[in-house]
Amino acid sequence: MSLFEIIMLVCFGISWPLSIAKALRTREVAGKSPLFMIIVMGGYASGIIHKLLYSHDWVISLYMVNLLMVSIDLYLYLHFSHKKSVSR
Repeated sequence: MSLFEIIMLVCFGISWPLSIAKALRTREVAGKSPLFMIIVMGGYASGIIHKLLYSHDWVISLYMVNLLMVSIDLYLYLHFSHKKSVSR
């Protein structure tokens, strides 16, 4: 476990709830990139796999929470962008 790994996960983790809240409040997803979110999810999944195979500790929960939040944000992107394209 590394203090810097924890700080990185907490810092990134703060941004996802803000992004989710904004999408829910405004129903706007302009400026979001689904490709970026998928890449970030791959990074979190890699961190989880590393923790499971080589360094199992409680920090895995931070990876899992972040992965869940990015997944929710990606779902909201797909949901709201689909609704907008249907209404046009």
